Amino acid sequence: MALLAQHGLLRPYLRQCLMADALATETLSDDERRQALIAFAQQRRLTDGEALERYRIANLLSPEALALQVELPSRLRRHCERLYRPKAEARFLERKQQLDQVVYSLLRLQDEGLSRELYFQLQDGEADFADLAAQHSEGPERATRGIVGPVPLTQAHPQLVERLRTAPIAQVQEPLLIEGYWLLFRLESLTPASFDESMALQMSQELFEQWLEQAVETRFEQLRPQLLAPISEQPQ
Repeated sequence: MALLAQHGLLRPYLRQCLMADALATETLSDDERRQALIAFAQQRRLTDGEALERYRIANLLSPEALALQVELPSRLRRHCERLYRPKAEARFLERKQQLDQVVYSLLRLQDEGLSRELYFQLQDGEADFADLAAQHSEGPERATRGIVGPVPLTQAHPQLVERLRTAPIAQVQEPLLIEGYWLLFRLESLTPASFDESMALQMSQELFEQWLEQAVETRFEQLRPQLLAPISEQPQ
């Protein structure tokens, strides 16, 4: 344990151990195991049994360890559905505003005068937003011709989020000063998150991750006195 802590690997190690313990009681049918193996092989482009065996050997995995790796996503899904699905909708309602997806056009400049000049060009239909972004924008959106998204709405700066929530679709907004840059932006689409089966699984997995992080920290704190003890007092 002390060596893992020394190299900053103790938390990842505890995470893997606690996850394995939590999922150990989840059993899969023979068909679910076959489907898990097919998905695992496809993701890693393992075309046959020989390729799978080479993968096992290359990664120093026992057959049992390989089986656990193959079955982990299916076991995790079953565990989350069994324990956390009843709480998924409440989690969704808490997080809904963070889950809404947005697409918008963005152009940022440090020159206020130029930002207003380009704004009026766009307002009058004299220029195309994508062309102006590719030519003038001083942010990473220049590479995408101004398009940002689809991304969670709250990924943007809080001031921009507030404006995007109420902006009309396809209408260029007046330059907005945020952290030294004048932003021209236009809302392209806003898609409110909905609670379907895919979202229910996502929320269930988030709840499991929340439990897992807390469990890791609890175990880490339990080990702290032992790991901080003088070397002569640590178990060999």
